[in-house]
Amino acid sequence: MLLRLSAIALNTYRENVRARLLHGLFALAVATAGYALVVGAYAFKDTLRVVSDLGGASISMYGILVAVVLGATSLHRELELKTAFPILARPVSRTEYLVAKFFGTWLTLLVFVLANCGLLLYAIAALNGVSIQRLVLSAMGLCAVVALVASRFRRSRSYLPIGLSVAWFLSGWVLAGSAPDDRGVLVGMTILALSEIAVVISVANIFASFSSPFLSAMLTLGVVVVGRSADTLAHLPERVFGGVIPRLGRGIAMVVPNLMVYVPARPLLTGELAGSNVTHYMLSATLMGFGWSVVLLLLSSLMFQRRDFT
Repeated sequence: MLLRLSAIALNTYRENVRARLLHGLFALAVATAGYALVVGAYAFKDTLRVVSDLGGASISMYGILVAVVLGATSLHRELELKTAFPILARPVSRTEYLVAKFFGTWLTLLVFVLANCGLLLYAIAALNGVSIQRLVLSAMGLCAVVALVASRFRRSRSYLPIGLSVAWFLSGWVLAGSAPDDRGVLVGMTILALSEIAVVISVANIFASFSSPFLSAMLTLGVVVVGRSADTLAHLPERVFGGVIPRLGRGIAMVVPNLMVYVPARPLLTGELAGSNVTHYMLSATLMGFGWSVVLLLLSSLMFQRRDFT
């Protein structure tokens, strides 16, 4: 079963990583990192804080956008092109197929988010005094290794971004070591973004299992907006809104994933918040994302099982 799941997941990753929209959004993420540097230049003493805060927000925002687009279109594209039918005709259940598609999409987002975070870590390192020459040599060294591997193993070129994004992220982590607070904010937001992305992909899979790509994307975005407002809905003052609306808001907050968990305040990630435990918070948020992903994948699997392709 693991071989079947990995084969479908890697095939999904290969298809996603070639999408031009993914490349365009990554270019937009790079432009946002440049914008953060420009804004930070006007902040004088708070340059690093501005870059890390804006960078962390961009990681979450672009990650969700890519997750919505890929989650809403990946399944429909294979059904439209009928490439899914030969796979489902083999001893592969629809549940296995849907779960493998989920992991393939999440792997694509892992590459996207790690590359984005690595770029921002390089920017933090440059602003904190690391020489441009050292940064350039590090980046060129990584690219040279990837180019060498690509020339030797041409059939595996699609998987090279995985290794490159991980190496880019790790090297950025090392180079930004002189700014531990800002590095911690970026890395913390990256981990939380990956958990939130898993939930968003699972939500998109539910709608994609029975709806069109456009409607799936719109419905998923609606869930994201409500999920980001779950805390507000749960704490609406009855003195202002009466009794019905606050109760309705609390009910919605219990049904929809609370995505505000994945965009915490900076003091929590830096350990400055009194009584906060960063490790405990990260673990609980990750486990919450895992739990929601499992439940939502089960629901999407039930819907996909009932879908008639004729």
